[in-house]
Amino acid sequence: MSSKKPHAVCIPYPAQGHINPFLKLAKILHCRGFHITYVNTEYNHKRLLRTRGPNSLDGLLDFRFEAIPDGLESSEVVDATQDIPSLCESISKNFLAPFCYLISRLNNEGPPVTCLVADGCMSFSTKAAEQFGIPVVLFWTPSACSVLAYAHYHILVDLGYTPLKDSSYVTNGYLETTIDWIPGMKDIRLRDLPSFIRTTDSNDILLNFMINEVANMAKGSAVVLNTFEALENDVLKALSSMYTRVYTIGPLQLLAQNITKDNHKLRSICSNLWKEEPGCIDWLNTQSNRSVVYVNFGSITVMNTVQMTEFAWGLANSKKPFLWIIRPDLVTGELTMLPEQFFEETEERSMLASWCRQEEVLKHKAIGGFLTHCGWNSMLESICGGVPILCWPFFDDQHTNCKYSCDHWGIGMEIDNDVKRDEVDMVVRELMDGEKGKKMKNRAFKWKLKAEAATESGGSSFNNLEKLLDEVLLSNC
Repeated sequence: MSSKKPHAVCIPYPAQGHINPFLKLAKILHCRGFHITYVNTEYNHKRLLRTRGPNSLDGLLDFRFEAIPDGLESSEVVDATQDIPSLCESISKNFLAPFCYLISRLNNEGPPVTCLVADGCMSFSTKAAEQFGIPVVLFWTPSACSVLAYAHYHILVDLGYTPLKDSSYVTNGYLETTIDWIPGMKDIRLRDLPSFIRTTDSNDILLNFMINEVANMAKGSAVVLNTFEALENDVLKALSSMYTRVYTIGPLQLLAQNITKDNHKLRSICSNLWKEEPGCIDWLNTQSNRSVVYVNFGSITVMNTVQMTEFAWGLANSKKPFLWIIRPDLVTGELTMLPEQFFEETEERSMLASWCRQEEVLKHKAIGGFLTHCGWNSMLESICGGVPILCWPFFDDQHTNCKYSCDHWGIGMEIDNDVKRDEVDMVVRELMDGEKGKKMKNRAFKWKLKAEAATESGGSSFNNLEKLLDEVLLSNC
């Protein structure tokens, strides 16, 4: 074994929910002595420069940013996530060649690349790793329960559960069908699985993309998950029986906090693709403890004007203070508009912003509940803050996270997809003041303590990181 400095190339799937945890992992590896090259697409690289400033990606001498083309036509909408099916199709066809070219260039410039850390949805990286004779870790950023569901997509196809016979199967009760044969998953219905199965097209891009990506999981040197053993124990046992090396190192928010706390240079390296509005924390500082409902539907979820209006009046009618993050592209195909009367009704007890530092918000003592789309980063950040949730899943793994939050972890309540203001009003009041809400808060606090224990020195996630380093990422050094 040589003594050369380890050099990890990190490449996330090019969407906000993947970029954030990837950057945390990259910072952890940097603190463990790795030279880091972090790879964005050119589209997202330009977005970050616009949002965070022209020098924001200068990095450090041993923490550098690079960009590769995504193979898509440039979008006129510069501050929105690109079309996901088009992105997935382009990843499969267009990413390998420029990625390999980048690795060759990095090897010529030095230090040579010793390992790859690639998104589980960027499995072309296994071909690159084979070409350069280096290990590749596949980092899946969704929950372990979602990854386990993806791993059984091909069986759902073989058994005829998907594609659906026709579009009526989404609404005629078919999705209530129980799936009782996935090891490690209990009381799961079709509607609880990641939503790419809700297609009538056997050539559906997203369904087939996930089947292909999962098929390549075994080609990686290891599978890494942003979760912790206590939270998804049964699911993790099932995944560990399917794949040789599975490492849980989450929540990365806490692990990074513990490991990078003394590295002040890393603090300036951030990854939000939207410009954060100042003032959210200052406003929360004026509110009572556990009094505020935080509302954020993430970076991809969209809704129509009717749904937006129902959420608005449900929040207004609850009479609870709220902080609502409203992206410019949250409403499908039109400007995000709310009735003037809504602002008059709520101006004394609300704050609306276009983006914020969500981790900081969910750690704030004023937050008492979180209305969310159930993206995995949001779920973990809520657990780290000890905050119970109201679930309005939009697509993909969010349905699975919702199911586990409500029925397995006891920290969530679901809002019907056909959202009505009376239901929003009712569940907000129950969450903040009701008996069920109190039980959810207690459970959320207990999960917070378990997450902290997992990521402290000697905890399961902390120890798994050390094993990942010794057994995989440093094996080529």
